[in-house]
Amino acid sequence: MDGIVIVDKPEGFTSFDVCAVVRGLAREKHVGHTGTLDPMATGVLPVLLGRATKAAPLLPESGKTYEARFRLGERRDTGDATGKVVETSGAPVTEAALSAALGRFRGEILQVPPMMSAVSVNGARLYKLARQGVEVAREARPVTVFELTLLEYNEKEKTGGLRVRCSKGTYIRTLIEDVAAAAGSCGTMTALRRVEAAGFGIAEAVPLETLREAGDLSPFVRPVGSLFASLPRASVSEAQEKRYRNGGALALVRCRTDRTPQNGELCQVCREGRFLGLARREEDELRYVRSFAKENG
Repeated sequence: MDGIVIVDKPEGFTSFDVCAVVRGLAREKHVGHTGTLDPMATGVLPVLLGRATKAAPLLPESGKTYEARFRLGERRDTGDATGKVVETSGAPVTEAALSAALGRFRGEILQVPPMMSAVSVNGARLYKLARQGVEVAREARPVTVFELTLLEYNEKEKTGGLRVRCSKGTYIRTLIEDVAAAAGSCGTMTALRRVEAAGFGIAEAVPLETLREAGDLSPFVRPVGSLFASLPRASVSEAQEKRYRNGGALALVRCRTDRTPQNGELCQVCREGRFLGLARREEDELRYVRSFAKENG
C-alpha cells in the first residue's frame, strides 16, 4: 500500500506507536512519519506508507502550527507537565506584560534545544543523557516563529493558551519557558496539540481509534503526490514520461507548467494528472530527483 494517512495522534502514544498500529492495519512493512510528536502531545501526524516513505527527506518546508497550554509560576525539568518542578515564582504577570514578551519571540530567533530532545551532542541523544541525570551544554540554533498569538490568559491562575506557527526544529516547551522568563516569571507547557503539519490541517486528520475500528485503511489513504501539492507542476507527454522514468532530464520549455519553477526548486512531474515523481530545475532543464510511480503504473 502506497500513500499517506493523516492521523490525529492521541495522548500517551509515541509517534512510533502510531506507526506500529498503522503498519499492522495496512499490512505494509515500510511505514514512517513526517515529524515526531511527544507522547503527551496530540494532533496531526502524517504517516507514510510504502513508496511514500521515500518522500520524507524531500518534503517542502511548510512549517508547523501548534496550540499549546501553559502555566506560569513554575518550571519543570522536562519543560512540560510530565516533569518535576525545579523552579517556582510568585511574581505576578499581567496580560499586558505577557503580550509584550511575546513580541520578542516572533521572527528569526535563537533557541537552545531542551535536554529532553532527540538532538545529538557528541554522538549521544540529549534525552538519554537527561534520563541519566546528565546535563550538557547545547548550542543555540536558529528557528523562525511566523506566528505567536496569545489565545487566552487568566491572570489569577496564570494559565493560558498560545497559537504558534513555526519552522521545523522549534521546541514549543522551550519557547514557553523563554517567554515566561522574558515576562519576569518561569513557565511550563501543560498541553500541546499540533493543528497543521506537511500542509495538512487538523480537520483532515483521522483519530487513531477510528482507523482501528474501520480496519481497512484504504478509504483514508491519500496519494503520495498530495505531499507535494504546494510545488509547481510540470505536465509531460508519453515520450517525456518514458525519458523521465529512465532518469533523463527534460527540457523545461517542452513541459507545460502551472507555475515556472525557480532555478534549484523542486517540481512535480505529472502525466495526464497522474503524479510520477519529482524533478529539480537546473537552468533550462528539469533533472530527475525521485520517481514514485509504479514500474508498470
